[in-house]
Amino acid sequence: MDLKGTPVENGYRMPAEWEPHSCCWMGWPERPDNWRNNAVHGQRVFATVASAISRFEPVTVCASAAQWENACCLLPKHIRVVEMSMNDSWFRDTGPTFVIRNTAENAEHEASSVAGIDWTFNSWGGVDDGCYKDWSLDLLVARKILAIEKLPRFSQSMILEGGSIHVDGEGTCLTTEECLLNKNRNPHLSKEQIENELKAYLGVRRIIWLPRGLFGDDDTNGHIDNMCCFVKPGVVLLSWTDDPSDQQYERSFEALSVLENTSDANGRKIQVIKLHVPGPLYMTDEEADGLFQDGDAKPRTSGTRLAASYVNFYIANGAIITPQFGDKKWDEEAIRVLSLAFPDHEVVGIEGAREIVLGGGNIHCITQQQPTGPEYSSNGSIS
Repeated sequence: MDLKGTPVENGYRMPAEWEPHSCCWMGWPERPDNWRNNAVHGQRVFATVASAISRFEPVTVCASAAQWENACCLLPKHIRVVEMSMNDSWFRDTGPTFVIRNTAENAEHEASSVAGIDWTFNSWGGVDDGCYKDWSLDLLVARKILAIEKLPRFSQSMILEGGSIHVDGEGTCLTTEECLLNKNRNPHLSKEQIENELKAYLGVRRIIWLPRGLFGDDDTNGHIDNMCCFVKPGVVLLSWTDDPSDQQYERSFEALSVLENTSDANGRKIQVIKLHVPGPLYMTDEEADGLFQDGDAKPRTSGTRLAASYVNFYIANGAIITPQFGDKKWDEEAIRVLSLAFPDHEVVGIEGAREIVLGGGNIHCITQQQPTGPEYSSNGSIS
């Protein structure tokens, strides 16, 4: 069911990722020009991620007809596997952005307390700048998920990926100018117009613009979810390096300056927790040789710096599912920092997450949380 008007006009807002989830959605990798050795390594790590999340909340994995049986074999039996066509498996960006209704008086019944925004997708930059030339199947992913769940849909013509925004659930949104103001997305919209759309669709009142995302994150043009995210209202984690010679240093310092001199929608000064990046890590000859590159997708070449970041984690119900890259020093440091930042969550490290970053993202990029709607008591008030 398509809803008219904006989410805000209908009483919806995008909740923070730490608010309760009813389930998590993931895709299943298979394209041989992005996942080496016919995705055998990527599929193994996707299965590990799905299994870890499923300890804390239900997980649904969507796989193509060709891969459905394989996914069923590799995934634990309690994980739902749904057949769905897709061009690639980045459900943070192609899946719906879920929103919830805030007040009982706006909700006629429980089923309408959750809805989804179906943004327009153009493969992170269109035919010239995007990651692959055909994204026609990805355009239908959000609509299909909402149809499966029988949830209302808000259609949005603006091009936007879920990894380019992060909210605190209380009126503040984080994003980057490098991505949202890139001319390969919405060249007809000004910064003010983009802000107005975010406010109308996410229910936010304040947008904090960081100039750039993570160094090397050319695939997404600097998505915020590789660079910075909320821990709770007023507190963020920022990808960091202590090495002034690292090309990431300037970007991190630039972002820190912005964050330390701004406040959120409720007037709080932003507290920054630094989360050191690994590496730097680079694609090896063996990894590049495992790709079948026929010109349809963006080439991935040996020696390319990988956009690896520990900020690219998923907040499940009571858990933090975070990448581990095989860099012992910084892997352990990430677990330590995240454990302090989220004392009420179990921090689960996913070994072998390098396989995901080889494809252009990480755990946050391959997941999409579906929030639980407000619960209502028998008299219609929020319980």
